[in-house]
Amino acid sequence: MPDSMAEQLRQDMECEGLLECFHGLKDLDRECFRALVEAEEPLTVDELAERVDRERSTAYRAVQRLLQTGFIEKEQINYDQGGYYHVYSPTDPSKITDDMQRMLNDWYAKMGQLIQEFETKYEQSDTPAPAAES
Repeated sequence: MPDSMAEQLRQDMECEGLLECFHGLKDLDRECFRALVEAEEPLTVDELAERVDRERSTAYRAVQRLLQTGFIEKEQINYDQGGYYHVYSPTDPSKITDDMQRMLNDWYAKMGQLIQEFETKYEQSDTPAPAAES
């Protein structure tokens, strides 16, 4: 494997690890997200299921998780004669990264608070302990 290809694979894995770390996404969720990113237009659940070679219901569950995390957006398409269907597309990457940055900042603040609480709870008194009697 050429170095540039190996480097790209490593970067892809780090990015996917980031998605899993922040949002607990499963392999299938990441596969569906990648398929939507690579698609030239928004996809229906049926089209997505075909691209990732899974049952519609399985792809639908992945779509629901991706919607919940804000990685994809849903758009309703209306038929002229009535009725509608939904298509899905990836959310703008800058919005996703803003959300992850906000989550990281929240986590950092929470960890700082917990560390301070730990220090306060277990801080030793400045006064020396009484000497043990013999």
